[in-house]
Amino acid sequence: MDVVESLGKRVARLRNERGWTQERLAERLAVSRVAVSHIEMQLTVPGERTVVLLAGIFGMEPWQLVAHTDYPLAKRERLPAVTSRFTHAEHLQQLLDHDLRWLAAGYVRPGLWDEWHDRIAQALAECQDRHESQLLLEVAERVRDQIPRK
Repeated sequence: MDVVESLGKRVARLRNERGWTQERLAERLAVSRVAVSHIEMQLTVPGERTVVLLAGIFGMEPWQLVAHTDYPLAKRERLPAVTSRFTHAEHLQQLLDHDLRWLAAGYVRPGLWDEWHDRIAQALAECQDRHESQLLLEVAERVRDQIPRK
């Protein structure tokens, strides 16, 4: 197997490509910043659960995250083939994009914006992550921009 980079360096590279701090990645993983630092500096080998979460956060499958890295084969074999790639807020963002394309194609759906208002309000009420809340507020603003002015 060709090892192109260590898993820790890959995690650091992917985090940096997104402009995230270790703190922000740690919040999304529900671990300490020190734990992220230890992974990136190759002081610890993340468990399968952490690899699955990292893969989802980076929008890839677990096998893609560990491919051509030094991640141990025994752990690699226990990874699931797929993982969730979207948070709830990101999923709502994707659904809104779909609805906007649908409307741009000329379709009409009465009550759509009321449904979106309710969906976003519920998501905001349940959200406990500040980054997710910010994304939900951006989705809410996009919805408000679509509502016809009277």
